Amino acid sequence: MKKLIFAGLAALGLVSAAVSPVLAAGERIVLVSHAPDSDSWWNTIKNGLTLAGKQTGVEVEYRNPPSGDIGDMARIIDQAAASKPQGIITTLADFDVLKGPIENAVAKGIPVIIINSGTPEQAAEVGALMYIGQPEYDAGLAAGQRAKRDGIGSFLCVNHVVSNPVVGERCRGFADGLGVPLGTSMIDSGQDPSEIKNKVKAYLSANPKTEAVLTLGPTSADPTIEALKENGMAGTLYFGTFDLGTEIVKGIKSGIIKWGIDQQPFLQAYLPVIVLANYNRFGVLPGNNINSGPGFITKDGLAFVEKYAGEYR
Repeated sequence: MKKLIFAGLAALGLVSAAVSPVLAAGERIVLVSHAPDSDSWWNTIKNGLTLAGKQTGVEVEYRNPPSGDIGDMARIIDQAAASKPQGIITTLADFDVLKGPIENAVAKGIPVIIINSGTPEQAAEVGALMYIGQPEYDAGLAAGQRAKRDGIGSFLCVNHVVSNPVVGERCRGFADGLGVPLGTSMIDSGQDPSEIKNKVKAYLSANPKTEAVLTLGPTSADPTIEALKENGMAGTLYFGTFDLGTEIVKGIKSGIIKWGIDQQPFLQAYLPVIVLANYNRFGVLPGNNINSGPGFITKDGLAFVEKYAGEYR
């Protein structure tokens, strides 16, 4: 898979034969995420970052606030900029909090690429080179439209990152896709697995006519799987989720989960390193932002994804 990805990027002009460790002396790129240490989904991000660093000969660093605190993340961006790297890759989980630190980095002449969270418009506003990620509202809308075609009219959205307003756009898009108001369908589940499981069970008990559940990643999907097993709704309640992971793949395979939306986090970390290496060395830059998702993963197309889930998918 690694060879295929690299070959494909070379064909697109994103990788040059001239990109070699010989030219990379002293080059360092820092990726700053908003993810807490407990969020295993970001392991795929780390794998993409590491592989791109090896292939380009660039020293890469991954930094994050251990608890997921956005204020801490802002300080980490400031610290990364002060260390004078040749590039910063960062999420834009909270525009108001992170706008200043990112603009300060750009003002110091550090090229910045926004990934994963935020929007292309916000990336442009803070002076970033480009945005690489999944348009969250559009992904939610597509998911909602898919569910509507399947006959769904009501849902529960389990949001484990309410502090990240952009991720909440997934829930809003899903509601719009169904053609129903979001209202109280979105719950703040927190990130503790036991708390998530209990909140899902409590909501479904209080709202027995709920036809579907939408989770926003492994952090909320894994406990929701357990909740549905415990209340006897596993395999009968329409269940869609964002992102992939070991338990999500198992859920799709067993029929508990209808589909997973893959935003390809590997590419969100891998591509920015490739882009920044070429930008710093040759002054070349893709002309557009890059959408890494959404893509729907169902049971029918699971074999290849299953092999790399949690590693490259």
